[in-house]
Amino acid sequence: MKKWKNNSFYDALKNSLNGIKNVYKNERNITIQSIFAVIVIILGIFLRISLLEFGIIILVIFIVFISEFFNTAIENMVDMIVQGYNENAKIVKDISAAGVTLSAIMSVIVGIIIFLPKIINIIKIGV
Repeated sequence: MKKWKNNSFYDALKNSLNGIKNVYKNERNITIQSIFAVIVIILGIFLRISLLEFGIIILVIFIVFISEFFNTAIENMVDMIVQGYNENAKIVKDISAAGVTLSAIMSVIVGIIIFLPKIINIIKIGV
């Protein structure tokens, strides 16, 4: 078997967890995204959103995380292949970062759709 292949499910899981650890160690944005994710989950509990709404929120959170992980992988690969400044490398990195931005915008829109009516309802009842 080739050296870079996982010999077992345990090895694959260990390598995956190393990847997660590496992203958290080296990428500032994943920490910021994680803080927002925790805030949104707490807000969802506080506002008693439905199970379906929670499912949608969790799905959107994971889409943002997955986008960030792919962006990090692409940027690292570009840095590994291209030495110094290269306009095409910059374009690839910018497009990859744009994917994260789009997923973050989507998450904000979903959050507004789910949370805003509940917040407005609380304000109306409180006033």
